[in-house]
Amino acid sequence: LMVWLRRTTHYLFIVVVAVNSTLLTINAGDYIFYTDWAWTSFVVFSISQSTMLVVGAIYYMLFTGVPGTATYYATIMTIYTWVAKGAWFALGYPYDFIVTPVWIPSAMLLDLVYWATRRNKHAAIIIGGTLVGLSLPIFNMINLLLVRDPLEMAFKYPRPTLPPYMTPIEPQVGKFYNSPVALGSGAGAVLSVPIAALGAKLNTWTYRWMAA
Repeated sequence: LMVWLRRTTHYLFIVVVAVNSTLLTINAGDYIFYTDWAWTSFVVFSISQSTMLVVGAIYYMLFTGVPGTATYYATIMTIYTWVAKGAWFALGYPYDFIVTPVWIPSAMLLDLVYWATRRNKHAAIIIGGTLVGLSLPIFNMINLLLVRDPLEMAFKYPRPTLPPYMTPIEPQVGKFYNSPVALGSGAGAVLSVPIAALGAKLNTWTYRWMAA
């Protein structure tokens, strides 16, 4: 059993991270993920999604050593989330109640860096991680602009898992800062690099564990 577990550690980790990213999207993503606290939620969501993407994508990419694997991983995350949206739809919510983040273009940038630098792991961590953190909030904002009025959705479909005193309030747009994309991209670019390094290190650790 232990031999089997060691040989499948990589695949188990990939599934766990992909499932967790789906759960994170659902928990942070209802009300089109930014109507409760407006741009504050958008920034937090952007950071959480860029770091969750980069840790799994770089782990999987370095495991295979094949550029394009990060995009494949992001596609898995996207499919999982679309399937999970079906559960909300079955409960009577509209299918766009949860917006699926745009992971794939950012993962493509990570793959492109890995390919362009001839499979340089450190370039993938530093340059690729930065590009993921920078790009994901931009793609997500474009994604939001294509969705129908999120405030209407929020008040029409109250969140069932929270008590009445936590029902959504009118967003405080611009109260703390006026550029959520810039803030999300800046913070995401900084945080995605160490998280990418963690994903690369996890790859090394599991190799050592399998060889033990």
